[in-house]
Amino acid sequence: MMTGMDSRFVGIAELAEAPSVAVVVDVMRAFTVAAWAFGQGAEKIVLAESLDEALALKARHPDWAALKDGPPAPGFDMVNSPGLLRSVDLRGRTVVQKTTAGTVGALAVKEASLVLCAGFVVAEATARLLRTRGSDGVTFVVTGEGGQAEEDLACAEYIAGRVSGAGTESAGFLRRAARSRAAAELAQGVRQGAHPDDVPLCLEVDRFPFAMVAALEGSLMVVRPCAVPSPAGDAPS
Repeated sequence: MMTGMDSRFVGIAELAEAPSVAVVVDVMRAFTVAAWAFGQGAEKIVLAESLDEALALKARHPDWAALKDGPPAPGFDMVNSPGLLRSVDLRGRTVVQKTTAGTVGALAVKEASLVLCAGFVVAEATARLLRTRGSDGVTFVVTGEGGQAEEDLACAEYIAGRVSGAGTESAGFLRRAARSRAAAELAQGVRQGAHPDDVPLCLEVDRFPFAMVAALEGSLMVVRPCAVPSPAGDAPS
C-alpha cells in the first residue's frame, strides 16, 4: 500500500500550472450527479466550458442530453440534481454537463496526466485508483466557494486519508459536509433545480464502484467511469 502520499488542497484560482495528478472534488453537486449519470447508464460525460458551448454541442448531437446548474432552461434536458436524475434512463447516452464549479475545476486541470472527478459517492474507488497508480503527489482541487467549500475539502481529505491507509473512517468527514453552507442552502431550497434528497444522496459514501476519469478526447474534456477492482486481500470497508 502506498504511504506518505504528498497531498495538496487548492482552490481553482490557486492552480498555477497543471499538476501531474489531480482529483477535482465537487460533492454538491456536479460530480455526485456525474456518478449518478453513469449509474443510470450514461456512456460518457462531456464537460462544457459555457452554457453556450453546451447548447452548441447539443445542437450538433441531438441525441446527447444537456445538463446545467440552477432551474430548468430551454435546450437543457436536465438540471444538476442527483435526486431528479435518478429517475432518468441514460443508457448509452452522452451527457453534456456545465456547472458553476465542478466542470470549471476539471477544465482547469485538463493538461494533467491523470484527472479524477470525485465526490463521496465514488470515494473508495477514487482512492483505490490512486493507490494503484502509485502517485507520489496528488493535487485535490476544492471547487466550491473559491476553494473554501467545507463539503469538498472534507471529501478531499477523506479520499487522501483512504489512499494513505485504510483506517480512515468516513463519519467525521460526512458530519463536516453535512454542516456545510452548500448543504444548508440545498436543504433550505435556496438553490434552484434541487430535490429534497440531494443532500443525503451527496453524502452517500461509495454508492458506486467506479472512479471517474476525465481526459481530453480531441478538443473536448470527457469523463468516463473506470471500474477499479477490489485488490485481493483488501479488507471490506
